[in-house]
Amino acid sequence: MSIHLTATATLHPLVLPARADAAPTNEIRTYADVRNRSILETTGREDDFLSADELLPVLYSSRASQKRQWYVTEAGEMIGCVAVDMLQDADADTSIATVALLRSYWGKGIGTAALAALETELRAAGMRTVLCWVQHQDDGTEYLQAPTGFGAIPRDHTAEFLDRRGFTLVQVERASEFVWAEDTLPRLLASLASAQEHASDYRVVQWLLPTPAEFIDGYAWMKSRMSTDAPDAELNSPEEIWDAARVGELEQRQAAKGFVIQVTAAQHIATGELCAFNELAIRQSDTGSTSHQYDTLVLAGHRGHRLGMLVKAAGLIGWHEKFPESPRVITYNAEENRPMLDINEAIGFTPISYEGAGKKNLT
Repeated sequence: MSIHLTATATLHPLVLPARADAAPTNEIRTYADVRNRSILETTGREDDFLSADELLPVLYSSRASQKRQWYVTEAGEMIGCVAVDMLQDADADTSIATVALLRSYWGKGIGTAALAALETELRAAGMRTVLCWVQHQDDGTEYLQAPTGFGAIPRDHTAEFLDRRGFTLVQVERASEFVWAEDTLPRLLASLASAQEHASDYRVVQWLLPTPAEFIDGYAWMKSRMSTDAPDAELNSPEEIWDAARVGELEQRQAAKGFVIQVTAAQHIATGELCAFNELAIRQSDTGSTSHQYDTLVLAGHRGHRLGMLVKAAGLIGWHEKFPESPRVITYNAEENRPMLDINEAIGFTPISYEGAGKKNLT
């Protein structure tokens, strides 16, 4: 059912094809275009663009997340995207929301009305908390400090918008880039050799998804620890339960999206336990595009052996052998995650933007 937001703007449910492998409809193609244009206006970068064919598979719900999407029109033209992931882990009462309008439609009350409509839907669905991540371009004005004491974001239009609507800034994440250059590989090889000296009880194992059967349980356990062992500030993200079936669902979704993913893990030689991992991804149709570093984690019981450097350096070296034409890698880390940022900086990652994580209680 459509919802009138203002005298001229309306919120409409985005209808997905019955099958995830169907071709995108014209409506979904327009939705993907508006999403990408909004990302470019917000970040000044195209790194997170997805075509309609890439976007469609990730719009469907899964065991881990119930997803819903809407689009905003004004005078018959699509001008915004609204989406929510209702997480199904733990108490299943936490949601992640996005309200994105093209910049020329800001300041007309449309975003406020769209967010209010979304919150009504979330309360009806039993959600108690909504989280929102937004990237900010530095405008050189006043800043909002993260309550963690690490990082800040500009007090720009979006920050003010969320603040006025009851969101509290909880955490700041850094977006960083790694650019391949002539001296990059020798530096990585040196970092890898140094890490191996400190991690003599571990070996590196590496694979492209799908995960081999011998590693799937260990990989699932490490994925589950991303929700408990990575810095979470006061977001109170739910603990995620991962098993082989959930890993398989993730792999199918990434394959349908058209992305190839490499996992680099550290395996404890004596026990065979996987205890650290790093993920790198790229669209299979354009291996000359930007790569993305997804999750990286060292299990708490195995820290202090330079395993973070081990899997990151080995991952980047192996990745460059497979996809030498990809010029750069983008990654995100919480600003208070100094151990991981120290590794990134030593390898050669540099900051390019900052993202604020806002939280609002709906009860």
